[in-house]
Amino acid sequence: MPEVIIIGTGFSGLGMAIQLKRQGRNDFVLLEKADDIGGTWRDNSYPGCACDVPSHMYSYSFEPKADWSRAYSRQPEIWDYLKELTDKYGLREHIRFGEEVTSARWEDNQWVVGTSKGEYRGQFLVAGVGALHIPNIPALPGIERFKGHSFHSATWDHEYDLHGKRVAVVGTGASAIQFVPEIVGEVSELHLYQRTPPWVLPRGNGRIKESTQRLFERVPLVRKAYRNAVYWAAESLAVGFNGHPGILKVGEYFGKRHIAKQIADPELRRKVTPDYTLGCKRVLGSNKYYRALTSGHVDVITDGIQEVREHSIVTSGGVEREVDAIIYATGFHVTDSFDYLDIKGREGVDLASKWRDEGIQTHLGITVNGFPNAFFLLGPNTGLGHNSVVFMIESQIRYALDAMRMVRRSRAEAFEVRASVQAAFNDEIQRKLASGVWSTGGCTSWYLDSKGVNRTIWPGFTWQYWLRTRKVDTGDFELTGSRARKLTGVA
Repeated sequence: MPEVIIIGTGFSGLGMAIQLKRQGRNDFVLLEKADDIGGTWRDNSYPGCACDVPSHMYSYSFEPKADWSRAYSRQPEIWDYLKELTDKYGLREHIRFGEEVTSARWEDNQWVVGTSKGEYRGQFLVAGVGALHIPNIPALPGIERFKGHSFHSATWDHEYDLHGKRVAVVGTGASAIQFVPEIVGEVSELHLYQRTPPWVLPRGNGRIKESTQRLFERVPLVRKAYRNAVYWAAESLAVGFNGHPGILKVGEYFGKRHIAKQIADPELRRKVTPDYTLGCKRVLGSNKYYRALTSGHVDVITDGIQEVREHSIVTSGGVEREVDAIIYATGFHVTDSFDYLDIKGREGVDLASKWRDEGIQTHLGITVNGFPNAFFLLGPNTGLGHNSVVFMIESQIRYALDAMRMVRRSRAEAFEVRASVQAAFNDEIQRKLASGVWSTGGCTSWYLDSKGVNRTIWPGFTWQYWLRTRKVDTGDFELTGSRARKLTGVA
């Protein structure tokens, strides 16, 4: 029986498995619903897919990659990086591919995890499923009648030939900003349905010279210094996001200048210029997006979709446009992503129901009262709008491993965060979020749950999160089990 059950093989799940291996432990299993590793970077393969975090920050600090080919890595290179580490650490022997987790329940001081193929029991449960894995496809009126082709950007149909097709793109999120410039030259017409324009700042993605790659390889201190410089440059953005919106005016100036440089038509400029504060929704980057919108066969549509017919889309303004294909660039289920997992904790409490009724609450985005021995990596209120989530994941992995050590050293069978500690943390987080740009910036984003509460973003600097998760405070937890003993000063 494995001691640790890990769900998912993205950055979170693999990172946890690697660190267990580095400690000489093999008592774990990874459950993966697909036939290969990679999570988000396996599933999202749309044209132009790339990371919007600089390459050298979007990798594990304990497994740096010196030869990133571009400033912002593209999907194939990131996926290859994860596959290389999977093989380096011999993780495939621990992975059960094609086993989708259907349930998890706390029973007799252990987790019982059901999959599409069987059942696993272990002392600790690590959910590394992340938030960007369940495509959000809007229920467009009449879509069941549509006789054309449709798919979400996260499930891109590479066998469908877009050449010469009339294509409707619904949504202007991160994926649309990347794939629209890639397909605009293939399609005969592109209808871009925009609800809210994003802030898109200029961003090149030039190749990193081979000489620079060799320097990073041969002189690790130079690479480390470069990574640190990238980190602190990104970290500075948190100042504006967290209660100092005046600083963000600088970014807005460059965003509007970017629009002016690439779009001459005043009406199109008006359509794509945001009316909310930079950072309220995710800030995007591209040097090609606005230019793509100026193509003669592209139409940016700001009217809502009234209905879909057999071969067309009708907007609220009554205009009907014929289309052959619909591509959804509408993001993912984020704040409700755990609604799709059947997780039951102590006394059979259902996690999804608890969070629906009481709101999503955790301690440090990692542990949940009522759910002993469970860790949620990249959990609620640990997402970022300014820096790399891989940094956050590493902090959470270290914290989870420290908690496991705490349980072993106390001779306990289980640990559980105290309700008062969890409540205090959530009160603090929401108080800080109230003054952040996500609450005061004048927009509605996927950061918010159905009640308008931000359950996604970490309101502060990532180094502050690192400090808070560097060491487990034993006073935050209750230890249970027949042999449990009190610990003092344990880390």
